[in-house]
Amino acid sequence: MSPTPTPNPEDSDPERNQTPQDGFQESASSDSASSDSASMSADESAIDRFFRGINEFIFHTKLGVVDVQLVDYVSDLMMRFVRVDSLYSLRRNDGMRTKHLLEMIGEAERRIGLAKREVYQHVGDFALFWSGMYPESLGRDEVAPKLDGRFIDYCQQGKRAYAIASGIEGGEGRPSCDLIHRMSEQFEMCAYGLREVRRYWEEGDQGTNTLVF
Repeated sequence: MSPTPTPNPEDSDPERNQTPQDGFQESASSDSASSDSASMSADESAIDRFFRGINEFIFHTKLGVVDVQLVDYVSDLMMRFVRVDSLYSLRRNDGMRTKHLLEMIGEAERRIGLAKREVYQHVGDFALFWSGMYPESLGRDEVAPKLDGRFIDYCQQGKRAYAIASGIEGGEGRPSCDLIHRMSEQFEMCAYGLREVRRYWEEGDQGTNTLVF
């Protein structure tokens, strides 16, 4: 399976190219839209169960990881980031999506408080996803432009981002500081586990599908 080309954030922006509909068109299409939404939700649920099953098999059974919270976090990360909109969800002050790791780090450094934590956590997630699922892609300019030793840099920056995020209290409903700190400490192991998830997927599907869509 060849790595998926990194999309242009502007091209994938759901807020662009929208045209207003009159009330009749919106009403006439509501039943169809509801049906499509329900079908999509069912498909996503099946995909979620499928990938979580693979992830748990690799981390718990093959790698012997007993940290359930960490494995669940990696599963959630993988399910979010196989969709391009989530992978490039961070926006600059001008509203444009950030595309590169260095841009994301710059945004994190400009934030304060909870916003800083969330952006640094996103940086860690982004770095882990690429270094785990598509390490060969880190040599491509659209992922990490004008950098030498890209794979090492992604690991280092991902570990650093998680470490910084873990030092800022997130509050109820967010991953604990302790869990984010463990993500920093176990970054390389998590990246290896994601590579095994990809390998397992490719072997089972003859490499015909991509994990990013």
